[in-house]
Amino acid sequence: MNSIAVVNYAPEKGSVELRDIPTPEIGSEDVLLEMANVGVCGSDLHQWTADHSWPVNYPVVLGHEFGGRIVALGDRVTGWKEGDRVVSETAAVIDPNNPMSRQGLYNLDPTRKGFGYGVNGAMTKYVRVPARCLHSVPDAVPFEHACLTEPCCVAFNAVVENASIKPGDRVLVIGPGTIGILCAAMAKLYGGDVAIVGLEADRSRLKVAETYGVTSIVGDATDWAMERDGLGADCIIDAAGVSATLKMALNLVRPAGHISKVGWGKDPLQFSLDPLVQKNVTLQGSFSHNWPIWERVIALMENGQLDVSPIIGGVWDLENWEEAFNKMHHGEVVKSVLKS
Repeated sequence: MNSIAVVNYAPEKGSVELRDIPTPEIGSEDVLLEMANVGVCGSDLHQWTADHSWPVNYPVVLGHEFGGRIVALGDRVTGWKEGDRVVSETAAVIDPNNPMSRQGLYNLDPTRKGFGYGVNGAMTKYVRVPARCLHSVPDAVPFEHACLTEPCCVAFNAVVENASIKPGDRVLVIGPGTIGILCAAMAKLYGGDVAIVGLEADRSRLKVAETYGVTSIVGDATDWAMERDGLGADCIIDAAGVSATLKMALNLVRPAGHISKVGWGKDPLQFSLDPLVQKNVTLQGSFSHNWPIWERVIALMENGQLDVSPIIGGVWDLENWEEAFNKMHHGEVVKSVLKS
């Protein structure tokens, strides 16, 4: 049986189209998931526009933010049954014997391959998923929200695990994309005094960020960063997709402050890192997530502390993927969601 899929078939710009693909065969430790909803990520857009900085196994079905119901199980899968509502982590292929995996940090396994670039993702009807990737979705959380567990986990990792925020800290988030807005929301939950900065073209996204109780800034955030004592923000979360924003972060962070960099940027820095040394600043990278982070984020969704509905700009059928991509690409919505 074939299903339509949104396929990135070549490295050239615009090489994404709808194709018929067969229902995947599952292994003994896999489940077959019938996709309910899948979020469109900035990385999907970057592969579509061919300005990404990671290797892709072409052709590949896009989509790594997804949830649905189990429709088949491998013969060695335990603890799950057909009909279970689940979301999936993104680490589709890992080496269980890698030293990072053995520490539970399989997200940092150098051989890791993710859905949507390394193996086929979820912008289709059926997805093959290793059972170890699954998390149960409470009935109170609709799939349109649950499919965004993954970007919420990225934000949780950047803000909670990889930053040293304390209640009352001034936290500045650079970049009001999905991850930036969710980082601001997480920092607010964590007790920070939070602002988010973007460009003139980001005004609509900044308005969305304000629904989480954070201050929005267009352009120069210096006044806000220096407002308390003239030394800068306690923590900067760099969630922009360009390298140059790290210079802004170094300028606006206080001495002995912290920068958590979660945004990708393939271009060289082209500036001195001396302020990092002079200010005695901690610069922390943040990549992906692991099992305990997913469990915490799902709990935050279930108890209502984390509401992703403000960032969802619409839900489109898979056949209308291009409209959903364009809406995000042109900044008309923060997050597009597809349905099968």
